[in-house]
Amino acid sequence: MMKTSLFIALALAPFVAGCVDAPPSPAARSELAPTGTLRIAVFTGNPVIGTRSDTGEVAGTTVTIGRELALQAGVDARIIEYTAVAKLMEDAKSGAWDITVVAYDPARRNLIDYAPAHIAVDLTYLIAPGSAIRDVPDADKAGVRIAAARGAATALFLERSLKSASLMPAENEPAAFNLIKEGKAQAYAQNRYMLLGLAEKLPGARVLDDSFAVAELAIALPKGRPAALAYVSNFVEQSKKSGSVERAIEAARLRGVRVAPAAR
Repeated sequence: MMKTSLFIALALAPFVAGCVDAPPSPAARSELAPTGTLRIAVFTGNPVIGTRSDTGEVAGTTVTIGRELALQAGVDARIIEYTAVAKLMEDAKSGAWDITVVAYDPARRNLIDYAPAHIAVDLTYLIAPGSAIRDVPDADKAGVRIAAARGAATALFLERSLKSASLMPAENEPAAFNLIKEGKAQAYAQNRYMLLGLAEKLPGARVLDDSFAVAELAIALPKGRPAALAYVSNFVEQSKKSGSVERAIEAARLRGVRVAPAAR
C-alpha cells in the first residue's frame, strides 16, 4: 500500500505543482471525505470526463484532477465508475460519492453544488449520413429528430431550447449514437470532441462547424458540504492558474477542449 501511494504521489507531482498549498481545515476535510477516503465518481460515457481502457482501468481528466485533490487534502482516493449520468445524479442523494465532474446545468442544482468550471468544450451535432442539415439553426425544424443521452447536459439544455425539432432521449451515449446509425434520428447532440471521434466510425456523418452551447465541466459535490465546496473551489482556481488543468487535458489528448476561464 505504501509503495502504491508513493507511486501515485510521484506520478502526480507534475500536475500538483503550483496548486493549493494549505491543507483543508478539519471541517473541510470531514465534509470532503466523510469516510476518510475521497470517493471520486467518474462518468466514463464521456471521454472528456473519463474513460475506461481495454484493461479495465478508469482514467482521464477527472481521475487526474481528483487524485490531485485527494493528495493535496491528505486523504486516500477511490475511483467509482458510472456509465450513466442519470444514475450518478441519483446516487448524489444517498452520498454514495464525494466528488464528481459533470457539465454545469441549473437543473442539477437541487442535488449538487458546483465548484468553478475547469474545462470548457463546445456542444454541437453529429449529422446523419445523407442529411441536408447544414448548421445548428437548420437542425431545429419540424420533423428533425435529435438524439441525446437521458440526463446528459445536452439533453437538459435541448429540452429547454428546442422550438421545432423533436428530442429523442436514449438510455446512454452509445444508445444515442445507435439512433443515428440506425437512421432513427437525423442528429446526435454531444460535445465536439466526442462527436469528432464518432464521425470517423460512421462514413458520411458530419460534425457541424457551429455550436448550440458551451459545456462547462465542473467538480460537483453533494448538497450540504459548504466547507468542502469552498476548499475545492479554491483548489480548482489554483489548478487552472498553475497549468495543472491544461496538462490534464493534454495528457488525455482531448481535441477541441480548453481550460475554462477564471471565475468572476
